[in-house]
Amino acid sequence: MSTTSRRVPRRSVLRYVLIALAVAIVVANVINQQSVAADDEPAPTPGSALEALARLEVKGPGPDTGYERGLFGPAWADVDGNGCDTRNDILARDLTDLTFSTRGEVCEVRTGTFQDPYTGETIDFRRGNATSMAVQIDHVVPLLDAWRKGARAWDDETRRQFANDPLNLLASDGPANQAKGARDASAWLPPNHAFRCPYVARQVAVKTAYELAVTPSESEAMARVLADCPAEPLPAG
Repeated sequence: MSTTSRRVPRRSVLRYVLIALAVAIVVANVINQQSVAADDEPAPTPGSALEALARLEVKGPGPDTGYERGLFGPAWADVDGNGCDTRNDILARDLTDLTFSTRGEVCEVRTGTFQDPYTGETIDFRRGNATSMAVQIDHVVPLLDAWRKGARAWDDETRRQFANDPLNLLASDGPANQAKGARDASAWLPPNHAFRCPYVARQVAVKTAYELAVTPSESEAMARVLADCPAEPLPAG
């Protein structure tokens, strides 16, 4: 029995060749674009926040179980022994045009001018039951966030030092501080875009100093901010 081979028309062969060539070109372009994108990523400057971020442990958050504000010591202790509580120390550091109490409480800030980094607004601070909370002291890395990412295992003294460390404290607009709550950089950044690089750099500095972890989404959010300022240094205090 004889068989007859079936010949494929030349036009069909040519069409398959062109399709294969087109696919190869598309794949090559995708690979090239990925390579260019990788080359365009800013290289972190030695000593920068971006470089330090890459060294932080990345893992999921621990539970809130057991967290209480009191586990970080009494609010605004005088941990440095200078006779002033931490709140007044930070107000004196971050405000200008200061006046102090005339009642013998030399540390108590009575009035001052505050240029809020979170909103970019200027606030005239005046101590009083109805006015003091216009300027609040923010834990840049919130206490609950720290608890979830390492502070749960600390001793009492380390937690007390953390809660009063000037590196982790900034005077801030009261409503902005309340809006932030205990959220990390993946869920909250300052409305003032010009302050986002210094803000994230300070969070990285705190987490580096206290060996706190970051979540994957938090690390990605921080990296996106610092990509715009790869030389942003870690603040010293």
